[in-house]
Amino acid sequence: MPVSEAPLADGSPPLAPLALLARIEALGIRHHTVEHVPVYTVEESKRLRGDLPGGHIKNLFLRNKRGRMWLVTCHEDRRIDLRSLGDAIGGGRLSFASPERLARHLGVVPGAVTPLAAVNDRTGVVEVVLDARLMAMSPVHVHPLDNAMTTAMEPGDLVRFLEAVDHPPRIVDLDLHAASG
Repeated sequence: MPVSEAPLADGSPPLAPLALLARIEALGIRHHTVEHVPVYTVEESKRLRGDLPGGHIKNLFLRNKRGRMWLVTCHEDRRIDLRSLGDAIGGGRLSFASPERLARHLGVVPGAVTPLAAVNDRTGVVEVVLDARLMAMSPVHVHPLDNAMTTAMEPGDLVRFLEAVDHPPRIVDLDLHAASG
């Protein structure tokens, strides 16, 4: 199950995918959602979709030693230098957060991570960072809390959704923080 069965940090249950899509529609955001077999990796996603145009993503759920957390959404082929990124976002040394932390704060399991999961961070402790290059692509493709579904929407609408759920994203030029090689 892509949505975590564990309660969120505030004790409430995570939002379900269909409830998320209803919330997106209530905001007047146009989107197109398709169902497919569950995908867990970028490679699986590439094989499944073929030549579907737009920005396809990967998400990094990161934390630092002080417990601050970031959800970084970037183009699927982007290689990130975590040290450089940590310096750029004021996080210092970053590492990947645990699946338990992911469930507690974003309400999803590995493989279903998405910027839309910010809707489940009702305590407001996860900062959302979006790749500037990704935000120039149209549409962007994200999981609606379920890795057996993909939702396409315009980048500006993704930002509008994040603002509506009190997670205004920070848009960062990740070209400056790409790993070499």
